[in-house]
Amino acid sequence: MAYKRPGGGLTVFQQASKFVGVSVLAGSVLAGISLPAIGALGLMSKETVEGFDELPVNMKQPPLSQKSTILDVKGNEIASVYARNRTVVELNDVAPVMQQAIVAIEDQRFYKHGAVDLKGILRALNSNAQAGQVQEGASTLTQQYVKNVFVEEAGENEAKVAEATRQTIGRKIKELKYAIQVEEELGKKTILKNYLNIAFFGEQAYGVEAAAQRYYSKPAKDLSLTEAAMLAGIVQSPSRYDPVNDEEEAKKRRNLVLQRMANNKYISQDQADAAKKKGLGLKVSQPRNGCITAVKGAGFFCDYVREVFLKDKAFGKTEKVRAARWKQGGLTVKTTLDPQAQDSTNKSIRQHVYQSDRVATAVSMVEPGTGKIRAMGQSRPYGFSVKKNETQQNLSVEKSMGGSYYGYQVGSTFKPFTAAAALEQGTSIGKSYPSPYKMRYPSPVKSCKGDWTNGEGATVENENEEEVGPYALKEAIAKSVNTYFVGMISDIGICPVTNLAKDMGIQMGNGAELPQAPSVTLGSATIAPLTMANAYATFANRGVYCTPIAIESITDANGKRLPVPKSSCKRVMSEKTADSMNTLLRGVVEDGTGKQAGLTGRDNAGKTGTTDERTNAWFVGYTPNLAGAVWVGGAAKKVSMVDIQIGPTYHDKVFGADTPGPIWRDAMSGALEGKPAPKFNLVHIPKPEKKHDEDEDEGDDGGDSWWDEGWDDKPGGNDPQPDPTLPSPIGGTDVGTTDGGVIGGNNGGGNG
Repeated sequence: MAYKRPGGGLTVFQQASKFVGVSVLAGSVLAGISLPAIGALGLMSKETVEGFDELPVNMKQPPLSQKSTILDVKGNEIASVYARNRTVVELNDVAPVMQQAIVAIEDQRFYKHGAVDLKGILRALNSNAQAGQVQEGASTLTQQYVKNVFVEEAGENEAKVAEATRQTIGRKIKELKYAIQVEEELGKKTILKNYLNIAFFGEQAYGVEAAAQRYYSKPAKDLSLTEAAMLAGIVQSPSRYDPVNDEEEAKKRRNLVLQRMANNKYISQDQADAAKKKGLGLKVSQPRNGCITAVKGAGFFCDYVREVFLKDKAFGKTEKVRAARWKQGGLTVKTTLDPQAQDSTNKSIRQHVYQSDRVATAVSMVEPGTGKIRAMGQSRPYGFSVKKNETQQNLSVEKSMGGSYYGYQVGSTFKPFTAAAALEQGTSIGKSYPSPYKMRYPSPVKSCKGDWTNGEGATVENENEEEVGPYALKEAIAKSVNTYFVGMISDIGICPVTNLAKDMGIQMGNGAELPQAPSVTLGSATIAPLTMANAYATFANRGVYCTPIAIESITDANGKRLPVPKSSCKRVMSEKTADSMNTLLRGVVEDGTGKQAGLTGRDNAGKTGTTDERTNAWFVGYTPNLAGAVWVGGAAKKVSMVDIQIGPTYHDKVFGADTPGPIWRDAMSGALEGKPAPKFNLVHIPKPEKKHDEDEDEGDDGGDSWWDEGWDDKPGGNDPQPDPTLPSPIGGTDVGTTDGGVIGGNNGGGNG
């Protein structure tokens, strides 16, 4: 009997006949179309064939979304990332038996008809009418390909996906017209290739290559008869015929495909019968998607690469365009990551800091002169389990790139920026300051926003009471004398220091400006490890700063190279200043606070840093060809690193030298093994005169009157003593984060 739509109207057969007539009148060669048998499946009276000729002629064929591959600088795969797990292949990279299987089960007359199959329509209409429901469709592979293009174009938009798949006459008309166009323009082989690449095979596998890898861990060109038949059977209903979750149902479907192949003479009946007796033979491989699957502990670097792509206008004018391009995939991204440096970084981290420790460490390495990021690692691995101390927060980078909101207080690793700014201002490398054990912050001090004043009478002191000046710069930086650098920044002003630091790429972890207070010299600013490593690379590069880069090249799915951002380099200090800093900071690792971090057999330099209450500890150092920063502290909350076990070592007090220092030493040693060992260009630093009366020091240093304020000379000695009426030092982990705000005291940023 002929079924009518609810409410009367044309029978399904009459609708099909009218559709055929319209298509012929339109000059199209009609060979068939799949229509629902009853109106209850979604036929709408207003969506009729009258709109056929009004449809646009050109059908969009968007590039298929594919997986992108992230590589290290040597071409080794770090990770695969994708919105849809797909690898597009040519037809000759698909086993012939797979091509035959998909045609046999989905469109056995594929090579005999045009865009649609008239015999298929009539056969399906008859079968469905007799059954009273849809049991058989008659959409050709071409029509199915068109529908899949619409679905692909809809992406994750559920409304558009529903529109692209709903069972209505209107959609079928649209599908038909585009199918006719595709048949005329592409030809059978290309249509088959496109269909095999776009079809969904379940279990996150899009396209035959991904499906072959997912279910059988092999490429599509190596599929056997039984494997090809199983895959071909999935596409009609990926959830129903999922072999992972319902092997019995999948086997029934596979055997149907084998029989269809025999019926169409692709294989003999004996071959089909023998194949039906075999099991599915699955060799399932788990999908590996995203930076969480990255090897060599490079998950966070992988994430950083993605953030670079999404934020850099080189990859698209708007963030929306860039996000769509990344999601589309098909990219081969060669990065700057050096596997040797990354391996060494991971090994050093594992040796010194455990994943289960109360504190964490983050290590970043940058190549001076190029800005290329060579390593990025941390003790808290990439993951989602809080119980396992996993995290998705990249401890090496600033907030905008997926890192900590503020970064971390850098302590005395900031002091070299003050010294470099002073040298650039013309200060002598032998400059001496009284540098008492304890002193008030001088006031007023010039800043970029007017004069800073010490309205609260805040004080600063050195790490040890024995640290009493006067000191010259070389000894002061080697011993990391707080009062020396407070004196220096008060002398030259805050603005030259923060401006130079900014020119060297320094900014707060949350993107805010550096504090305009003298405590900035003691490391009150919160900065990311990658930022510090790259800034110190400026010293190694003799005063030329280069912006950090993570991407060497990008190739799209067609082999076309895309433009990528290059490092931008500029001179920010003279060679003389940089050479002077290299000479001074070499002294830190030779006989200063950083002796435990020093490398053997090559020139190296660096600076330690420890903050108030020992909540952060640093070592930032470099050779002429590699710079690295190591931070240790509380990853999610502040942890006072006193009486604490870190890795295999117990510490009564953590210093920059005894925890970050050895991590840096071991990581850098392995990263540089077998690499050239260039030398620094050193300068001569005259030996300072022995300590003498403070009055004479005042004459040498220009008689800065504020040095006398609040201090009394001890009778018969040279050590200045604090005035007991002075307020006690103030500090804390939030010191100096606002202009003119709280000032660091009691190690105010630390002296390493």
